[in-house]
Amino acid sequence: MASLRGGAPAPASPFPILPLRTGVLFPAATLALTVGRPRSLAMLHALHVGDVIGVVPQRDGKVLEPSEDDLARVGTYARIVQVARQSDRAYRVVLEGVGRLELQRLVTADPFWTAEGAPIDETGAGSDEAVLLAGELRRLAADLARDFAVVVPLPEELSPGEVGDAIAAALGLESALALEVLAERDVPERLRRVVGVVGALRQRAEVKAKVESDVRRELGKHQREAVLREQLRAIQKELGDGEGGEAEKLRQRLAAAELPEEVREQAERELGRLEASGGQGPEANVLRTYLDWVASLPWSKRAVSDSSLDDIAARLDADHAGLEDVKKRILEHMAVLQLSGNPRGTLLCFVGPPGVGKTSLGQSIADATGRPFVRIALGGVRDEAEIRGHRRTYVGALPGRLLHALRKAGVKNPVILLDEIDKVGSSWAGSPEAALLEVLDPEQNRTFTDHYLEAPFDLSEVLFLCTANQLEPLSAPLRDRLEVVELSGYTVPEKLAIARGHLLPKRLRESGVPVESLIVTDTALSAIVAEYTREAGVRQLDRELLRVTRGVALEIARAREAEATIVVDAPDLDRYLGKPRFHSEVAERTSAAGVATGLAWTPAGGDILFIETTRMPGKGSIEITGQLGDVMKESARAALSFVKSHAEALGVPRERLADADLHIHVPAGAVPKDGPSAGVTMFTALTSLLSGRRVRSDTAMTGEVTLRGRVLPVGGIKSKVLAAHRAGIRRVILPARNERDLADVPREVRDELEVIFASDVVEVLAAALEPAPPALGEGDVPSPAPTTWATA
Repeated sequence: MASLRGGAPAPASPFPILPLRTGVLFPAATLALTVGRPRSLAMLHALHVGDVIGVVPQRDGKVLEPSEDDLARVGTYARIVQVARQSDRAYRVVLEGVGRLELQRLVTADPFWTAEGAPIDETGAGSDEAVLLAGELRRLAADLARDFAVVVPLPEELSPGEVGDAIAAALGLESALALEVLAERDVPERLRRVVGVVGALRQRAEVKAKVESDVRRELGKHQREAVLREQLRAIQKELGDGEGGEAEKLRQRLAAAELPEEVREQAERELGRLEASGGQGPEANVLRTYLDWVASLPWSKRAVSDSSLDDIAARLDADHAGLEDVKKRILEHMAVLQLSGNPRGTLLCFVGPPGVGKTSLGQSIADATGRPFVRIALGGVRDEAEIRGHRRTYVGALPGRLLHALRKAGVKNPVILLDEIDKVGSSWAGSPEAALLEVLDPEQNRTFTDHYLEAPFDLSEVLFLCTANQLEPLSAPLRDRLEVVELSGYTVPEKLAIARGHLLPKRLRESGVPVESLIVTDTALSAIVAEYTREAGVRQLDRELLRVTRGVALEIARAREAEATIVVDAPDLDRYLGKPRFHSEVAERTSAAGVATGLAWTPAGGDILFIETTRMPGKGSIEITGQLGDVMKESARAALSFVKSHAEALGVPRERLADADLHIHVPAGAVPKDGPSAGVTMFTALTSLLSGRRVRSDTAMTGEVTLRGRVLPVGGIKSKVLAAHRAGIRRVILPARNERDLADVPREVRDELEVIFASDVVEVLAAALEPAPPALGEGDVPSPAPTTWATA
């Protein structure tokens, strides 16, 4: 049986082992640890002081019940030196390493761990190299005691290998490196590893000492400067020099601003120039203004908010009726900010027609999150300097609007609304839109540099909100930086809720009419929405309510009876608002064949339009009027080509096409129109004209049509469907591939509409045209079922 350190015999296999959750026990070293696992306690109860066990490190210290795979293959034979009871479930054990152990296999785990193993034979223990390396380690041990307060007792009788083990144990190596040293059989190689570790520690100590020396020297320099400044202040006070007092105030403000290092150095240079100028001359005024701006900006101040998502949701619901999808998107962004803990701001762009609440949404978000709100109006801005500021070489130069907004907010993480971003122009002075590319890029705006400031300012924590009526005027790079949230408009119930809960109380306060003095009935509100407004938002509705409250205010002021209550019902609206401005003209327009109702998208929201066609003697030419764009004209020609190529299936005699001119007109001729989505409507109107079958008056449609009769998807479905609902339409024909877009339409609107999805013109005609009239005029022919041509 092999002998261990001190002549103790190695225990016969199997022998008890103690898994170590952390650390490594080296031969010639002592380890004190607390034992508390049940199996380890069972082993201590079965052994005595002086017994030899195996100590094996665990690969993962989190494992409470290790298996053989969880144990290292190398360990240490250890003699039990002392056992002391700390409690019923814990013992304090002192172990002395007496030799290296190679773990062969784990035998049992109950009642405690036992294993088979054998001592590891060392090589080169008595070589000259090992002796020299051990001597070098003894010399380095003195350095360890001096530099790191690590005292390693090294008796002369220790062998070279034991010298290395003792120093490795004293250094407290990381588990992986300690296992490598423990597993090394070759003594010279083991000693070289330990020498390398000690050398690395000495280099680290030298670097640390140098850093500490530099810090002490720098502190001494700053202390000297502080003393000189104090003396300078005393001298200036005795001389009564007012400029010294102003410069000192600026210095104090700059110190309180907690400037970044780069900005602080630049401010110190400019402050030195101000002091050197004596406060006289035009340059001194420029320097004062610049330093005042630097000290006024919120370099490190932040708004702290403890608002929960429920509080934010409640605030949005209180300020805005409807817009559920928009509120959900906003709450998603707020949830990400709260969960991630990342202070980086958000870039949201609200796109929608006027009057839908884009700007007020920004104010609600700021109020809900506890951040200051600043609005920057960009409509008509044509100068890049409005964003980036002017360079200080110009007389009267100032920073751009962004830094003005941050100075006004007083914190570096406000809510900044860039209003009407699609109205930004460009001129010889540059493009503000190009300057916004850096501002709205999360990867770049942390180093935004204003031309006036000439120093980077971190905009990454600002919550940027943009508003636009349409995205087309924006450049592709700018659109790519924005998270677009579309606001298509309100339904009639939502408008009534907004009028009742927000607009009417606001106008009553502004008009000075007591709330109890005016009652506007639900019937009156519905009549105002239907007969006096035709919009996606509520701005015109707000104006009409203002007219009503002003009229009531006039009546109260004349009667001098504020206590009287005035009730405004639908019949009373003529007195305050005049005659109704809008009525449903769909049935009137489509009473004759050749007229179809289409759906269109405009920057002001969705709208309906009428396609009118007529036939006259001629040579087969076509006239298209209504200020239409090229795409819309091409849609009309494509629709006519399809009708001509399938005239027989449509019930249209070819001689009627050859001997007649056709005229297609889209009313509201002063309004430019374009786009392919009127193709289906034009085809239906032409087929209605030539076949004599009228288009159903309660039906509107949209979609692009191809020469093969396929109906292609189009955009703006939500806005178009809402416009149809506002106009009293009850049936809507949409492209089949737009079915997924119908989910964006509010449920109450979908429940009141019959939606037909068509993939080709066969299905469009079947849904849109009325049955053929019983009596046909001269030259007319009956229309067979439109199922005789292929559209594949």
